[in-house]
Amino acid sequence: MMSVDSTIVATVLHALQHGLDTSVNWAGWTLTAYSFGFVVMLPISGRLSEQYGRRRVFLGSVIVFTLASLLCGLADNIFVLIALRALQAAGGAGFTPSATGIIVDYFGDARDRAVSLFGSIFPIGAMIGPIFGGLFVSYWTWRAAFLVNVPIGIVVILMTLRYIPRDPPRRERARFGMDIPGMLLLGGGLLAGMLAITYLGERKAYAWSLGFVAPLAVAVVFTWTFFRHIRRSTHPFIAPRLIYGPNFGAVNLVNMIFSGVTIGSVALIPLYAANRYGTGAFDAGTLLIAQGIAAITMSVVIALMLRRTGHRLPIYVGGATIVIGMALLAVTPPFGVSPYVWLAASAFVIGAGMGTINPASRNAGLQLAPEHSSTLAALRTLSLQIGAIAAVSITTAALTGSADPGHVQARVYVVAALVLAAALSVVSRVPEHHGSW
Repeated sequence: MMSVDSTIVATVLHALQHGLDTSVNWAGWTLTAYSFGFVVMLPISGRLSEQYGRRRVFLGSVIVFTLASLLCGLADNIFVLIALRALQAAGGAGFTPSATGIIVDYFGDARDRAVSLFGSIFPIGAMIGPIFGGLFVSYWTWRAAFLVNVPIGIVVILMTLRYIPRDPPRRERARFGMDIPGMLLLGGGLLAGMLAITYLGERKAYAWSLGFVAPLAVAVVFTWTFFRHIRRSTHPFIAPRLIYGPNFGAVNLVNMIFSGVTIGSVALIPLYAANRYGTGAFDAGTLLIAQGIAAITMSVVIALMLRRTGHRLPIYVGGATIVIGMALLAVTPPFGVSPYVWLAASAFVIGAGMGTINPASRNAGLQLAPEHSSTLAALRTLSLQIGAIAAVSITTAALTGSADPGHVQARVYVVAALVLAAALSVVSRVPEHHGSW
């Protein structure tokens, strides 16, 4: 549900805009509100999972997400829909942290492989989301993009009650403090940053204009104050060492750059195909199928080999593969090769790199502190979100007002390849590990 929802709503955005008789800017806020609610609630849901039990938080998250999806599908006002999208995100943010914690708790010596295989399912949802969205808009209604979650959610609730064991009693449970100041600082910084990014993506927006500089300054101040607060707080809702401490900082940075930036860059491949080669909407959307197939396949293969390869080798190989794929995207197809085949092959190479990295990047942080598995899973997802948002915002800002957006985006992919190549030096700081943990 979570990965499908990340792509399906973008597909129905045009129909949603006309269905609710609103502007494209407000329609776009249905995506922005979801991203905001998601990134703010991620660390909170991780902390709640560790305090009150993974199963409870997982079940509660599914209930909230399912109910919010139903209400989104029934909404007749864009402002109500935006608020409900934030509520939906609050539920969806609890899925990955609590589910990861359940795997770590119950899979024993096999948990490294189980966590890796669990991560391989996400490309499936992201891959089929645009296809479902296109079918719903063509043959039904944009509301189905939300209503489709309801029957799935009901099935998941029933299966959770039947198959997931109850949370074990916790004898020594530390008192849980919500750390309201920390939550407000983090949320305010993220919201201000997203407002700055949203403005920069508008036409006739400039990096020196007040509409960008003001929220960016607020974001910097709030973020700096947040880190200062958690260093001084007795009970911060995110321990500083899990963010930037030894080993943890390198893992989070690798996740942000190699996974997050890549996810954002891949999401814009359909736009690139349309702008540079005039590819139709449906064909452009299907380009991501090649990437998804490669990511799923390599995730499964590396998950079974990870105990022998360790963590660094797959990240090196996967990162280098992504660099090659990014560079191929920017290159003009050779004579006799259609742009569609060339872009699909490039997306396949990138997907293979992402799949190679995925198991190692998931396990590298978890094996350092399994007792904080839910929080670490939340921080990993948060790192991915930040990297993806940065990639999309920078790319769209570069394309704004361009007379030749296709070639501009090609240069963006070259820059991304160079950044990723330079970031390979960080991999040496990722903690190495062989075997189970």
